[in-house]
Formats: sequence, structure tokens, C-alpha cells
Amino acid sequence: MSAFNTNEMMTVAAARRLGNGSVCFVGIGLPSKAANLARLTHAPEVVLIYESGPIGAKPSVLPLSIGDGELAETADTVVPTGEIFRYWLQGGRIDVGFLGAAQVDKYGNINTTVIGDYHAPKVRLPGAGGAPEIAGSAKKVLIILKQGHRTFVDKLAFITSVGHGEGGDHRKRLGLPGDGPVAIITDLCIMEPEAGTNEFIVTSLHPGVTREQVIENTGWQIRFADSVGTTEAPTAAELAALRDLEGRTAAAHGQAGGEE
Repeated sequence: MSAFNTNEMMTVAAARRLGNGSVCFVGIGLPSKAANLARLTHAPEVVLIYESGPIGAKPSVLPLSIGDGELAETADTVVPTGEIFRYWLQGGRIDVGFLGAAQVDKYGNINTTVIGDYHAPKVRLPGAGGAPEIAGSAKKVLIILKQGHRTFVDKLAFITSVGHGEGGDHRKRLGLPGDGPVAIITDLCIMEPEAGTNEFIVTSLHPGVTREQVIENTGWQIRFADSVGTTEAPTAAELAALRDLEGRTAAAHGQAGGEE
């Protein structure tokens, strides 16, 4: 089971960022897949919260949406959406916000609204949902998405969710709590904010990935840390748990969940 693909590497690398016992506000799709893999492997005590109200959700298959009954049925409790945001998120009780994105820039700002001009867009995306509040109020934010010129852009057409704003201390000057995005995990690498500038730089390359591949798939002049590591390959246990989860999801929904 040593062979793995880039999507599996991305999901495993993202899952490893969640600590056991942490409280995580989970987005649907790739974040949900990574968060549930963490729960099934090294972080059995992680508390997964979804914006529809489930707290401590333990789905056996990946949810199709925040309204999926699997979340409520497996949760420790279900509360009103207003309580999720006001008491849990804005009350400072969320350790990690786990988000996907259609586009991201060098400062971890996210676009899930439109591609092109807002009033005459080339593509109208799903929209904000709870992501702006999660990005703004969680103690830390993790971002997961596949890397390419269309997703990693020099300038966003629309900032749906603020990361580090214009860089530096801009987030602090905006009055936003928490550390903001602390990692972007892709199918090629892991990026983390550079101290001082808060510009995302590459800190780890996935096995077999070259710097040239990362450069070719980034819409800005991506920089690399002084010491770039190699991401640890998925273990047999991690791959088995992920593939079992995807298999159950495919059997239940006809898809593996989190694919974009």
C-alpha cells in the first residue's frame, strides 16, 4: 500500500495538521475529508463542528452538504446555527477553521464568489457561506485546495474571506482575532506564512514534486523557505483509513466526497 496519488498526499498532509482534542470548524468537501481522516487516525478526540449545528460529528461517510443528516445523526449534540457562530466561533472556542477555496492569493485571502468582474462574472461561484466568519474568528485557519494557475492567483477578483489581507500586520489592523491562515496544503506542497510579511512561502514539497512544478502552478512569484523539507509520505494506516472512508462514501453517495 506504499503507492499513493497526489490527492491522497494532500488529504493526509492536511489531516496531520489537526491535533487530537482540538475543536475544528469544518468546511464541506476537501476540508471535511481531511478532518474526518484525522478523526479516524491520530486525532480520535478531535471535535468536528459544522455550520448547520452539529457538534462532535462522527460521520461514517462524508457528508454531501452541511445539511446532510449523517452529521446530525452522529453528533454529540445539535444546536442552532446562530449558537455555532456567536457562542462557538465568535466566542473564541474554535481552535481551527478548516476551509477550501476556489482561489487563494499569496496572503491567504480566499475567493469563493466570482471569477472576473463582479457585475458580469465569467463564473459565479457558490459564495461565502460561513467561510468569512470562520476565516475571521477562528484561532487558526487551514486552507486546502489543488494547486494551479487558476487557483493560485496574483490578485483575487473578489476577496470573500480575509486571510492576512495585504500582508504584514494588516490582519491585526483590521481588528481580526486569531492567527489567520497558518498553512495552505495543496497536491504539490505545504505553504506557510513568512514571519513579518505573512506572505505564503513553500516550506515542504511532497515526495517527487520539484520546485519547478510549484513555480509553474502558481500565479505569483512563489518563494521558498531557506530550508524546504520533504513531506512525509502517507503511512499504510493513513492510506487504508482514507480509502475505506472514500469507499464507504462512494457506496453511499456514488462519489468519494471532497472531490472538486
